[in-house]
Amino acid sequence: VQEALPKIRRARELIRGRDAAVWLQVDGGVSEETIERCAEAGADVFVAGSAVYGAEDRAGAVEALRARAERAAARTASE
Repeated sequence: VQEALPKIRRARELIRGRDAAVWLQVDGGVSEETIERCAEAGADVFVAGSAVYGAEDRAGAVEALRARAERAAARTASE
């Protein structure tokens, strides 16, 4: 994920200010440790297969991922 962050930021810059409804998706490497950085970089949609299906409590994993992404998005929106 770390190497994708500059690409996510650049894609978000290219999308911003245009009259287009575009969702920027990250697929691969999304976990509780990485989702906030992806959201802060500008991603809107996250595919977190292993982070969810590898968890004992899948619903809890989804809730934790969503909360982290929403927190990061809120921080970014307020900047």
